[in-house]
Amino acid sequence: MTALELLAPARNADIGIAAIDCGADAVYMAGPEFGARKDAGNPIEEIKRLCDYAHKFGARIFVTFNILAREDELGLLHKRMLEAQQAGADAFIVREPDKCRQWSDIRVPLHASTQCAIRTPERARQLRDSGCSRVVLERQLSLEQIRSICASLEDCEVECFVHGALCTGYSGQCRLSEYLTGRSADRGECAQACRSLYDLIDSQGRVLVRNKALLSLKDLSLLDRLEDLADAGVCSFKIEGRLKNISYVRNVTRAYSTALDKLCAMSGGKYCRASFGSVSEGFEADTTKTFNRGYTSLFLDGERGKWSSMDAPKSMGSRIGTVESLRPCGNGLTEVSLRCDGNPDLRSGDGLAFVGHDGIVGFRIEIGRGGKNFLCRAPEELRAGTELFRNLSVAFEKSMDSNACRRSISVDVCVRVMDGYLSAEAVSEDGRSASLSQDISALERASDTARMEGMMREGLGKKSGHYNFSLKSLEAEDGLPLLKASAINGIRRSLAEELDAVPCATRPLLTMTAAPSANAGTGLCEDSSILMRSKYCIRHELGMCLKEEGCDNRNGGTNLKLKNIKRCLTLQFDCRNCEMILTPEQK
Repeated sequence: MTALELLAPARNADIGIAAIDCGADAVYMAGPEFGARKDAGNPIEEIKRLCDYAHKFGARIFVTFNILAREDELGLLHKRMLEAQQAGADAFIVREPDKCRQWSDIRVPLHASTQCAIRTPERARQLRDSGCSRVVLERQLSLEQIRSICASLEDCEVECFVHGALCTGYSGQCRLSEYLTGRSADRGECAQACRSLYDLIDSQGRVLVRNKALLSLKDLSLLDRLEDLADAGVCSFKIEGRLKNISYVRNVTRAYSTALDKLCAMSGGKYCRASFGSVSEGFEADTTKTFNRGYTSLFLDGERGKWSSMDAPKSMGSRIGTVESLRPCGNGLTEVSLRCDGNPDLRSGDGLAFVGHDGIVGFRIEIGRGGKNFLCRAPEELRAGTELFRNLSVAFEKSMDSNACRRSISVDVCVRVMDGYLSAEAVSEDGRSASLSQDISALERASDTARMEGMMREGLGKKSGHYNFSLKSLEAEDGLPLLKASAINGIRRSLAEELDAVPCATRPLLTMTAAPSANAGTGLCEDSSILMRSKYCIRHELGMCLKEEGCDNRNGGTNLKLKNIKRCLTLQFDCRNCEMILTPEQK
């Protein structure tokens, strides 16, 4: 049976705990320094708090050390890794494994970050041979490329992004932010230049497209492709979002955990989850109601689609309808009526958006009555016929808070009454056991056996902490003792305390058998003149592909230019490899 892992992001320990509660098998977060999201750092004490909680369910915590560290920082890097290891971290996601493996006291596994630019079997094996037990793949790969990499790594885990924001360029090889702003993505300071507005200019200086986020991509969603990835050999499914809020992480984690549960249940024993415990209760997940720029499966099927979110580089949410009428009603408010299918259930505080002349325009419902009409302070561009989207649903946010997920480990209890003793044995789903024996010889026998049995089934079938107890068997040849409800509850609590004294088991995904090679280097030889290389192609997106028939490829010759308020960039097109390349302006 192959264990599958859902890996969720956490900006802090509270979000990480919420992810575990919603079904994550693992969580990744940053320590105080050296994470590729500089604004998502955490003190070591918070890492320990999250590790302690996750380990109750056999879930894992990965700490990111995935920036390029300077030589004068290596001492601090080593210290932070030791502290995170002591706090209970289960693995480190690293950018430079060749630097990390020099320290023999670092014993937790190393995972090669997606910033290591892992696009080929050769690159993946290079990182495995450097001592990495897992590789995190580039996002712009086809399923066949993923399958080929997995097939070449029998003794190394493969992790794949399945949801969230997409970098336009190949991961770990983008210098655009540093070139335009001086903020280096390699140091965790990416300015997200791919979400900026640009003009597209041809070789004659004509503006083909004005003021659009021409490099901005939709968000990735592979919710319905998990089985394809698992069958290809992927064992860890990663959600992007260490800067996202708790509602985003809850919703997306819940959606993917539910999908993985279904996949495992229908696999006939082929797959199981990588951690223990089931999620009960809770809200119904809906990824359309969480921050997104529209969704794409990107290059998974080896084909180009419409990947761009150039009109909507921020979250648009889900479409709710078209403005039918607007009526001023005093106090600066406007009554808006929608034309739509069904009832959008618009509430006060809902966030709405539409595409205006200069990009996304957002506004808030001031008074909503749960139907198609609402009052708002209408933006100037709002007109009859405008298509509206909802990017914040107050009702959905409240449902996540009021119907929080609860995660528990199932425990079977067997009770036997014989020779004046009551013996109870509990076995948790991860294989831990606890037992107790009580002298009941001085107790009366219950006259109403059926009632006593019902009380024991009820009292030994409740939750204690994060355990969900169930009375599996009850044997009492000489009758049941007369027990108070408090005594029965005490038995359950004693068993829970004994189970807590034993660490929850963990399910290995794969076993790392290859020892690090002494000569395994992991550096990349990159052309420093290239700011970005990508599968995404502006020409293809705008119907100007140089290869496809029927496209308008008359404009701009081979190269085009991008211009924003800071600099001008040259676009080159490697049509043989179907890649777009950004370089500084070539005059």
